[in-house]
Amino acid sequence: MIASARRAWPSSPLAAFLLGWGLGVGVFLLVRAAGLALLSGPCEGRTTLALLAPLLLGPGGLAFTASNWARPRRVALGLGLVVASFLPALAVGARDIGVLRGTGCAGGYVVVTPASGGKSVSELNVRAGKTLDFTARVGGYTRQTHPGEFRLSTQSSAPGITLTLPDRQAQAGESVPLRLAVAPGTPPNTYTVGVRATQKRGGQTYTADGVLTVNVLR
Repeated sequence: MIASARRAWPSSPLAAFLLGWGLGVGVFLLVRAAGLALLSGPCEGRTTLALLAPLLLGPGGLAFTASNWARPRRVALGLGLVVASFLPALAVGARDIGVLRGTGCAGGYVVVTPASGGKSVSELNVRAGKTLDFTARVGGYTRQTHPGEFRLSTQSSAPGITLTLPDRQAQAGESVPLRLAVAPGTPPNTYTVGVRATQKRGGQTYTADGVLTVNVLR
């Protein structure tokens, strides 16, 4: 009985490694097939599905390897599970997450950029009484996945600091003018202003937010 159990194990560490990798691939395919069959929506639960198999195989394979460190063939089998957690499980999961981001499932954001060009800004220093011009752009969504207009609105944490949007609607990826005005006499402090884009379509609401920290100087 013991001899037959020993013969059931692969005869070499390489064969055990390949067996572990094959088992890992099988677990990945099983988890993926079950998840795709159970999930009906295009977004909900799909990030978890993309990460589930790597999180099961990686730590599980390491734990199996550590608990059988004195047995080379079992160590090789555990390492095969770990490798399967990276390829194909993590590689396919990363691709799926990229697809989710491209379709807007990861949420949107608003990019604020100086009107003169350059990199986006999230924090700036300005003196009271000054006015600065920017552009706002809805990112994280595309016109193919989210056609139509987003409704734009602004928020401010202080009455002396205002954001003005001449255009209250914009499509995904479209830049619209944005003006920041700091009223004279605004106390020196750190304030927060923001831009929100909202689109209602198909019974769902899609949002994108951009936050700008304003440091009013003396």
